[in-house]
Amino acid sequence: MERHRIVVTYNTHPDAIKILEGVGEVVISKKLITSEEELIELARDADALMVVKSVEPVSERVIENVPRLKIIARVGVGYDNVDVRAATRRGIWVTIAPVNSVAVAEHTLALIFSLARKIPLLDRHVRSGLWYRSLGTPQNLMGVDLWGKVLGIIGLGRIGREVALRARCLGMKILYYDIVRRKDLEEQLGIEFKNLEDLLRESDFVSIHTPLTEETRHLIDEEELRLMKPTAYLINTSRGAVVNTKALVRALKEGWIAGAALDVFEEEPLPPDNELTRLDNVILTPHAASYTAETYRKLAVTAAEEIVRVLRGDKPLYPVNQE
Repeated sequence: MERHRIVVTYNTHPDAIKILEGVGEVVISKKLITSEEELIELARDADALMVVKSVEPVSERVIENVPRLKIIARVGVGYDNVDVRAATRRGIWVTIAPVNSVAVAEHTLALIFSLARKIPLLDRHVRSGLWYRSLGTPQNLMGVDLWGKVLGIIGLGRIGREVALRARCLGMKILYYDIVRRKDLEEQLGIEFKNLEDLLRESDFVSIHTPLTEETRHLIDEEELRLMKPTAYLINTSRGAVVNTKALVRALKEGWIAGAALDVFEEEPLPPDNELTRLDNVILTPHAASYTAETYRKLAVTAAEEIVRVLRGDKPLYPVNQE
């Protein structure tokens, strides 16, 4: 059987590497790749490219300089760092690994709980030697119940559905907005469709689960943030650029909304001097929503299996460019 050259842009689960070694020579980058030049140098002779992170610039220039490439496999569901059109023109499959829905949904709920009960603030309070009961009942430490609150979900894909399923168990009312209305899921999950403006006005918590496209870039901007209740919270575990960061910082500072929880950012890694890091009413996690032991393995193995299928002449299971 023909031996192929497979390039992995960052170290990943050993089970996935073992699968890839069954069909070819595997080259793994020892550092995070953030420039086109680095990626071209690494992947120039590759038959397959496993893209582990969401920052590697798999641009048209990169794709044109990797002449033997047959597949670009993302270890995840976001592919905004891959020029899908350029790949399609070259006849190169672009695939994703849609197996992180449960992990991201659970992280989303963890952020909602943390916002509602101010867990990070209470933790810092105790570590500083204070005890809220000795101070009376300070309002800035008081949480809110989730029971009876309205959760607005923007994007009812795999992850959005998992979030809705779990939030219903908490006694929350679920609204959703998506470009495609899903009447079958409305009945199945007990959720209600709203246009974006009404969802923002009515929700106590707004959770974003859309891919990043030209249509969704800065979908949540100043106008949208001003529609939200001053007691409402925004959660984003999708892509950072779906939210205009400057507008969000202003909203958090000026009290247009009560707070936010973010796992993704317009600039990653988030610079330590970013204004968001200085605000008490925002919770920040480092693009780690799918980072569980189980999902880490599933993502890598799924991407590796897609590469094996294509290199053996079969169609992948999870292409984003069917055409």
